[in-house]
Parts: sequence; C-alpha cells; structure tokens
Amino acid sequence: MNLPTISEDTILNGRIRLLQFRSGYRFSIDAILLSAFIQPGTDETIVDMGTGCGIIPLILTFRNPGVTVIGIEIQTELAEMAQKNVMLNELENRIAIRCQDLKTVNRQNLKSPVDRVVSNPPYRKINSGRINPADQKAVARHELSTNLKDIIRTTTGLLNKGGRLDMIYSAERLTDVLTEMRFHGIEPKQIRMVHSRMNTSSRLFLVSGVSGGNPGGIDVLPPLYIYEANGRYSDDVSAMLSPVLRNDGLA
Repeated sequence: MNLPTISEDTILNGRIRLLQFRSGYRFSIDAILLSAFIQPGTDETIVDMGTGCGIIPLILTFRNPGVTVIGIEIQTELAEMAQKNVMLNELENRIAIRCQDLKTVNRQNLKSPVDRVVSNPPYRKINSGRINPADQKAVARHELSTNLKDIIRTTTGLLNKGGRLDMIYSAERLTDVLTEMRFHGIEPKQIRMVHSRMNTSSRLFLVSGVSGGNPGGIDVLPPLYIYEANGRYSDDVSAMLSPVLRNDGLA
C-alpha cells in the first residue's frame, strides 16, 4: 500500500489504533453505535458481515475480553487494512479477517460455531441516490455487492436456534428489515431508533433478533440522540467513545 494514502487514527481515548485510507472508505459513527448496542455473552463467537477496516471487531474484543470475532470483507484492500489493524492492536488470537463474499459464508467454511452475527451493511438500493465514484465508498453505501436479503439469508444459515443478529440500518427501510428477518426465521426482539438531534426525525435504527425466537414481544428502547443542541456528542454517544470494559465491573 502507498503509505501517504493512509492515516493512523485512534478511538476510545487512544486505546485502539486504526489505519484507514485517507480518500477511500472510512468508518462512521454508525459502527460506534452498533458496537455499543451489541451485548454479547461470555465467550461468544461473532461474525461481522462487511467488516471494512475492522472497526467493529476491534471495539467488541476490547470491550468484551471473552469474545472472538470473524470479520468478513469482500474488498481486498479493505480486508488487508483490517488485518493490519488486528496486528497493530495485537489481537491476532481473537480476531480473524477473511476476504470473502458474504453470500458464500457458511458453517462449513468458517469451521466454527457462530453465536452472533453483526452487520453495518450498505443501506441504499442501487437505484436510490447518487452512487459515489470512489469504489470503496460506493460498495459500503449502496447494495452493489450484497443486499439486505443476502445478509439475512446468510445469517440464517450460520446461527443455531437462539443465536442473535444485530444490525444498524436506515430508518426509511425499517419495514424491509423487520419483514426479511421474520421471513428468514429471525424474530426481532429489540429496537432502538437513532436521531441526529432531539426533535429531528430518525435516520437510523438498531435492531436485534433471535434465530427461531417466538413471534411478538419486541422491546422498543428509548431513542438515541447523537448530538446535543450545541453540536457536541450526547452523553450516550460520549459514553460509547470512552475506554470502559464491559466485563471488568467498571461499566
């Protein structure tokens, strides 16, 4: 890789170091929100569909010392970047990066039982909005290499009954997501609407579903506001960016 095109950044007050392309795909606040929403059990194996630079596996393994994560990324340059970030943070024994089309992922080629699937996928249909001329950003934002149905269908093939799917998605496609989850045997059990600021419409939502779960009984959590009126991050988001472990009694 050409080093001048790469920046080294940090998150969680410097506890995680992160290489990213300066002009290509860079992670957004969406990945932070999803990582904080996920509440894995001890020793879970998690698959991250569309891992990008590896941001979600890095946060999940930092905050939850017992979990291991497999990151799936179809774009070769991003998969290589994610692997560099794993090594940079010395997490090779807990994070595995695979350069693979998520539509081809199954239990046999993972060779590991999966307790949970997470995904911050492209939200936009191919015929909606301007497609970014930068390939990395285009694949991350539009359903060019995969779509909602692909992600949920693959998830169904990975999870045993009781396994969970956690996603963040565009609020305008809420009905699409809940319908696809239920159709594929993943019952939505928890949802949280995400707003830029108070008194603005929701632009995103977080959802968690259970494979083979009983229908009904969804828990609608209080709304999440990203910014205060003064433009600063809300207390909720500020807490998400603090370097606190979940399983050490501090959280």
